Amino acid sequence: MYALIDCNNFYVSCERIFDPSLHGVPVAILSNNDGCIVARSNELKALDVNMGLPYFKMKEIYAQHGIQVRSSNYELYGDISRRVMSVLSGFSPGVEPYSIDEAFMRVQLPPGQDYIAFGREIRTRIAKWVKVPVSVGFAPTKTLAKVATHIAKKAECGVYMLPENIRPILELLPLTEIWGVGKRLARKLQVAGFRNAGDLASADPNRIRKKFSVCLARTVLELNGRPALEPEDMKTRSQSICCSRAFGKKVGEFEYLREAVATYTAWAAEKMRKEGSRASGVNVFFELGPEKNSTEFSGGHVGTTIMLDTPQFGTMEILREVYPVLPSLYQKGKLYRKAGIMLFGLTDARVDQLNLFSRPISEKEERLYETLDRINARMGRDKVFLLAQGIERPWQMKRTMLSPRYTTRWSELPRAK
Repeated sequence: MYALIDCNNFYVSCERIFDPSLHGVPVAILSNNDGCIVARSNELKALDVNMGLPYFKMKEIYAQHGIQVRSSNYELYGDISRRVMSVLSGFSPGVEPYSIDEAFMRVQLPPGQDYIAFGREIRTRIAKWVKVPVSVGFAPTKTLAKVATHIAKKAECGVYMLPENIRPILELLPLTEIWGVGKRLARKLQVAGFRNAGDLASADPNRIRKKFSVCLARTVLELNGRPALEPEDMKTRSQSICCSRAFGKKVGEFEYLREAVATYTAWAAEKMRKEGSRASGVNVFFELGPEKNSTEFSGGHVGTTIMLDTPQFGTMEILREVYPVLPSLYQKGKLYRKAGIMLFGLTDARVDQLNLFSRPISEKEERLYETLDRINARMGRDKVFLLAQGIERPWQMKRTMLSPRYTTRWSELPRAK
């Protein structure tokens, strides 16, 4: 039996842990640079305020309905996520985190024990220890556990276990609500005559594999209660990793551009190492803003591509190749609105691809980055960072409504009055 534990309105729930005034009122969480809505409370959903809505267009509506707005506090959200996963590990050794707010759990209770009661215990402990509400769904496969959790969110107790006869439920489930079926694939399935999840569950997996894909054939098996997805099936190795951000304000100083490139390289390399990959090439780019003392837009894009002699996973090793080309991209007197880095040609880090002149990555370097990544994963992004990334970072993205990072910064802990 599988359980899927899904944190309800996760970003909003994290904000409410330390700010009780946010309970019961509409709350919106904004994207990078306070651009648009990326998360909503149930109260905000009831006002028909849609995801992706630009903040600056809705300021009057926010004031009219008393909507509380917060900048994305990813350091806080990441730490609360780790705490939720830690609590779950106390229930079962078979916990598989799927995203920042979801985790699968392999559960096998002794005969006579109630899964609903077990799910309530999970909800109670997480609510007590972490203060985050969760929904719990039980089913014989991961795909069906997704369905069960979707129903659990609407159940009064927040827990739901799929019955043995699931066909009536699947016949009411739209194709786009099936885990792994997006809008484009759903349209193809509709053209092929499939109307809902029940129709897909009735299909021959072999025919689905030949006409569509192996992944969809596995989904058919899962809809029929036959586990077909292992942790490895849910993990996909990226072909490239891009990290780019618009600056909080236009930047004209070369040292700030260099700091931004170092920071984005560090973030992209950390993600790459987490996936177990190395980069064969790097693309670095800048986007131009308007000229100084001018209101006319004179934007543009400058960038270059660097091929690495040896696939690399180390931030410092990649920056050694990137830094020499930055002066050729910089134009004094220009203002830049965005910088970015893309690592591409990703290969398996376990496989060395050396040429005659390349230097293999040492065990000491591997341990160094493992330690850095472990500290930052546990304590928050950039808890340990390269001096090249800058200290003050005045170019950082705008987050004017950022709540304190209560759990990872001593200086931002709430103080008793």
